[in-house]
Amino acid sequence: MVVQRHGRGSGAVVAAVVVGAVLTGCSGPAGAAPGTDPGEVVRRAPEALKRAGSAKARTSLETATGGTRVTIRGEGGYDFRRWLGRLKVVLPKGATGTDEHRPITELLTPGALYMKNRGAGVPADKWVRVDTTALTDGNLVTGGATDPAAAAELLRGAREVTYVGAEELAGVPVWHYRGVTDLGRAAGAASPQLRGAFAAAAKGFARDTVPFDAYLDGDGRLRKVRHRFDFVNEGRAVAVASTTLLYEFGAPVEVTLPPGRDIFAGKIQG
Repeated sequence: MVVQRHGRGSGAVVAAVVVGAVLTGCSGPAGAAPGTDPGEVVRRAPEALKRAGSAKARTSLETATGGTRVTIRGEGGYDFRRWLGRLKVVLPKGATGTDEHRPITELLTPGALYMKNRGAGVPADKWVRVDTTALTDGNLVTGGATDPAAAAELLRGAREVTYVGAEELAGVPVWHYRGVTDLGRAAGAASPQLRGAFAAAAKGFARDTVPFDAYLDGDGRLRKVRHRFDFVNEGRAVAVASTTLLYEFGAPVEVTLPPGRDIFAGKIQG
């Protein structure tokens, strides 16, 4: 996670760089009849996404420290069967010390993150490849967006889950659940493709539990999840809220990984 200084005396801010109305009688997730364990319902959400195949996604990453708030937004899609995704991530003005920054294209794969328009020191036609299993947060926040598959797979470690109520999200009836994810438990229960990254995250955050709010539709698919991460940077606690929205299930997602000759091997500035 890259943390930069921003503003006059504002302290450290995260620059991942790159750095409702309540309804009555609405149906809930498949198999979630009254009396069903809420934790079990939530832990099944990743499998429902695999059955759906793919989805469009919107992400946001927010942090506030020293009186400064930063929000990084992303949009794209993810294929939950092939474990591949593509996002266009937009940094706020000033987050990298400049007034403007071109959107960063991110390709998400198990164990690696590819970024284009990474910034200073990287040629415009080159990609940067990051080994996510070597990151202290497992790339849950470093890339400026939580990988949609990772956001869902974290729920495999859910515990202390309670059912909040029935709501409507973008016109879709959903069931709202709240709980915490145990990072160590998630690392052990996650699909093999993400275990390495989760194991790194379990060691890198200030707390080994992550509070979440999850919203599931009538097919048990995750429509929205908000995780609240805490970690220590230079002795200071930093809180990051990551939100992932999923919609238009089944939408095609085109991801082509760059060849080796297009990957930047030099020193990255900043």
